[in-house]
Amino acid sequence: MKILRFEEIEVEARSGGIFTGEVKAQRIVNKKIGSKDLNIGYIFFPAGVRNTWHTHDYDQCLWILEGKGIVASEEEEFEAEPGMAFFIPAGEKHWHGASNESHFSHISIIGGVN
Repeated sequence: MKILRFEEIEVEARSGGIFTGEVKAQRIVNKKIGSKDLNIGYIFFPAGVRNTWHTHDYDQCLWILEGKGIVASEEEEFEAEPGMAFFIPAGEKHWHGASNESHFSHISIIGGVN
């Protein structure tokens, strides 16, 4: 068992790749701490920043914590706000991020590790 304190987890600035601007990320659970099949991270998107279309090899759950954002599949776009959670099946093309008017943050829970 490992006890994790959110305030002790390194904050990483990430940009490029699938991100349209710079986000802040905290990798809470991953291979680095010994996880074999789970990846959990906190991501903070400034207003107007999102990621581009992408898929995952494993199911993903986004738990919305702060701000206003958008979570989109190829069929629909949803306004996302605190208290909502989104289940995205493995292989489903999607994107998510902040609205133009508000920052946005979520916890990402996904199978597999990195």
